[in-house]
Order: sequence, then structure tokens, then C-alpha cells
Amino acid sequence: MNIVQEIKNFVETECQKPSSKYGYEPFIFHFTLVAEYAEKLADELGGDKEVILLAAWLHDIGSIIYGREDHQITGAKVAEDKLKELNYSQEKIELVKLCILNHRGSKNNIRQSLEEQILAEADVLSNFSNISGIFKAALVYENKSQGEARDSVKRKLTNKYNQLQFESSRKLIKPKYEAAMILLA
Repeated sequence: MNIVQEIKNFVETECQKPSSKYGYEPFIFHFTLVAEYAEKLADELGGDKEVILLAAWLHDIGSIIYGREDHQITGAKVAEDKLKELNYSQEKIELVKLCILNHRGSKNNIRQSLEEQILAEADVLSNFSNISGIFKAALVYENKSQGEARDSVKRKLTNKYNQLQFESSRKLIKPKYEAAMILLA
């Protein structure tokens, strides 16, 4: 089994545990989408595809195990520990950690590598394929009313769309963005 598959299995197992902060759904509706978009972008733009895919599968593992706050920091630590356990090269572990540490658009971190930017972009793109998940977060985890949730989702999607750096990403997601804006008007 290759390392990307091993990490995917690790993340799935963590999501299935009763201790998972958000249950199994993030594996299906977020991690999988991020990995798909990351692979598509890596094929199109280049970069170290293995590093990108490992970071895609591990980017939110801190949130699953420890909760959302500072999950990029806890996730980078979990990734390092797990990748060391699998005898992955320290040099590549550092690249994976940088991707995870800098994936959050809300943190305005400077991304210095193509791999970091691809992960951040894939994370943003995943939102447009999982609008129901954004609503669930607003309604269930943030305890918002229906109207507040609608406004929150609309703001989030607009912010996410504006974070996109690659023209190909904007072109890919623009129809979903425009449809969402019509539905959330």
C-alpha cells in the first residue's frame, strides 16, 4: 500500500472514532473533495503531487481529533507524528506541515510554495461542492437561526470565492458560485 492510501485510511479511521469531533461526515463531504480538487490542481499546475495529496488528507485532522481552534497547528503535529511513524522523509514531512499550517484562508498566511497554494485552493473549492455542510456548521455548531445561517453561508462563499488565486479555479467554480448567490439572495 502506498503512503497516500495509508494516510487516507488513517484519516478515515480517525473520523469513524466515537471521539471524532464532527463524526464521519467530514471524511465523505470534505476530506475526499479536498483531495480530489488537490489532485486535479496538481495535475494541472505541477508541484509535488504526493506532498499535496498527503497534505489534502491531513489538513483538517487536528480538527477531527482536537477541535477546530488552531487545528492547523494540531494537525501539523499529528501529520508529523504519523508520517514519521511511516518512515516518510523528514524533508517532505516539513513540506506537508507547511501546507497544513498555511491552508486556512482566514489566517492570511503567506504561502511560499505551489504545494501550499494548491492545498489552500483545494480547501476553498471544496466549499462549493458541500454547501449543505456549511449550512450544517452554521445551524448546528454555530447555533444560528435560518436567516443568520443563510447570510453566513453567503458571506463565507463570497469570501472563499475571492480567495481563489488560480484563474482555472475561478473558471471551474464560477457556475456554482453564481448559482449559490442566486439561491441565497
